[in-house]
Amino acid sequence: MASPFDIEEIYPDEGPAPRLPRRQAGTSPQSVAVTLLTDYTLRTRAALPSAAIVALLGEAGVTSAGARTAISRLARRGVLEGSRQGRNSFYRLSRAAAADLSAGGNWITASTAETQAWDGCWTIVAFSLPQDHGTQRRALRGQLRWLGFAPLYDGLWISPYELAGPACARLAQLALGAVTVFRGRQDALDAIGQRAPVDAWDVDAISGHYEAFLRRWTPLVSRLGSVDGAAAVRARTEVMDTYRRFPTLDPRLPLELLPAGWPRRAARDLFAAVYDGLAGAAEAHVRAVVARFADPVPPGIRAHTTADMLAGVGEERPCA
Repeated sequence: MASPFDIEEIYPDEGPAPRLPRRQAGTSPQSVAVTLLTDYTLRTRAALPSAAIVALLGEAGVTSAGARTAISRLARRGVLEGSRQGRNSFYRLSRAAAADLSAGGNWITASTAETQAWDGCWTIVAFSLPQDHGTQRRALRGQLRWLGFAPLYDGLWISPYELAGPACARLAQLALGAVTVFRGRQDALDAIGQRAPVDAWDVDAISGHYEAFLRRWTPLVSRLGSVDGAAAVRARTEVMDTYRRFPTLDPRLPLELLPAGWPRRAARDLFAAVYDGLAGAAEAHVRAVVARFADPVPPGIRAHTTADMLAGVGEERPCA
């Protein structure tokens, strides 16, 4: 089953990677549709009228034709399940998609939490593959990026965190007999031109993404109470679509390696303020739109919060 995430938008030279969640590039109609259904029906997998989904996507700027095409493609890919009630068609998240999206939500919130204590050691992955093994090299590099590694040199990738057993096994499969993993401290050599391990990451660029997020969303916090209707749904969808990129942009380097005032925590708090603060108004609007196409309104339309995502939004029985 294809899911709504993809690393290619961030690392276009590395190709697709097997780790979930994956995200489609840009803000495609399919991506917006999945975000809407996830934000308001993930707990119960409530089935919504296709006309209501089209209307909600229309408020997000998707044409009716584009919305119907997105729904059809998501159904073919196994993300949505369709059913009929009389002459009306309904769609809901498939059980497999809901499980992936729940795991993805937990990953987004957990990955942007405060970093764990660092023991001062680095995990080093060294590999050597012939130049004509391009596909294998791209797969290995893509997997390393997903694991939070960065290239200190071409065939030497590093991370401040330990590599779990399953991840080691995966790397070994991708580069049979051509990869070595070890962990140790950096010697304080008195050498001119020594490259610091943290220089493997573009810390300024990561900070720039956080600062742009803070500039975009901070002004909204003071007027959350006045945002309702379609505007609440649009803002909540947009802030999620923007914030969920950070787990792949930010490898969660230890704070002692980063400049003072690192904006990760501020961005996380701002996301929670906007996403949670708009939950009630957005849920009410989704219910109102669905009510135009279904009587009674399908039970189980419920917005979840960042705390729910961190705890794991599991499937439960629909309720009114």
